[in-house]
Amino acid sequence: MSEFITLECTPEDCGKRIDKYISDYIAELTRSAVQGIISKNAVTADGKSVSKNYRIKGSEKISVELPEPEPMEAVPENIPLDIVYEDGDLLVVNKPKGMVVHPAHGNYHGTLVNALLYYCGDSLSGINGVIRPGIVHRIDKNTSGLLIVAKNDKAHLHLSEQIKAHSFTREYEAVASGYFKDTEGTVNAPIGRHKTDRKKMCVTAENSRNAVTHYSVIKQYGGYARIRCRLETGRTHQIRVHMAYIGHPVLGDDVYGKPYKGIEGQCLHARKIGFIHPSTGEYMEFTSELPEYFVTIINKLERI
Repeated sequence: MSEFITLECTPEDCGKRIDKYISDYIAELTRSAVQGIISKNAVTADGKSVSKNYRIKGSEKISVELPEPEPMEAVPENIPLDIVYEDGDLLVVNKPKGMVVHPAHGNYHGTLVNALLYYCGDSLSGINGVIRPGIVHRIDKNTSGLLIVAKNDKAHLHLSEQIKAHSFTREYEAVASGYFKDTEGTVNAPIGRHKTDRKKMCVTAENSRNAVTHYSVIKQYGGYARIRCRLETGRTHQIRVHMAYIGHPVLGDDVYGKPYKGIEGQCLHARKIGFIHPSTGEYMEFTSELPEYFVTIINKLERI
């Protein structure tokens, strides 16, 4: 049975395109997904069907008929993986920018999990279910770099406990906007879901979780800076939210900052990862070279 969602517009919404308005308020729907629903006459404003370029007047009741959810299943796909390290318990993978970590609505194929299922077969931990097998932690679609994948439940639990205890090293490099007066610092500010835009996170005291990011400036380029960030906690979009919060959004972040010509999404790379091996007890650390897009931006800034 279809589900109906009703949204009541306010004067502040006047002039917004309806596809963007709906996708901002219903986190599960991308803008293209909303356009598909509109094309099936499943969106009405005050009872009348609308087109995707309909502009909100500011007082309507918008009704959205959501399609019945499709059963989600992660399937193996022959996608190349950049494997930095592998043994019987885990893999360390260098994820490229633009790849989603696991299947979700709107991204059923081409994800890291699809590639892992093809490469590992049944040799992945099952703690996170059939959609996220082996995934101990995630990085955003447009963030490149290192993440760890567990091959069995014992390794998964061991690594997850390290993340909880803040003994799991996660270090990133980024290009941030603005001039830093302080070359190092700590952002200790709780993060929770944005009240009105459910796809965004924000610094808030309501329904939030503790979040701590340590940062240092590697080099300044006038109105930009190459920075290093070390995560003490691992909240959704943490570095992006914290840098925007202190007035230095990550370059190219079109959610918390603004787009940057030449790249899609934020200039953020998971450079280093370190952990205690779940079987040997040995501390292991891996570093990833900066990807081409990142180096291109640094070279461009060097010439400013």
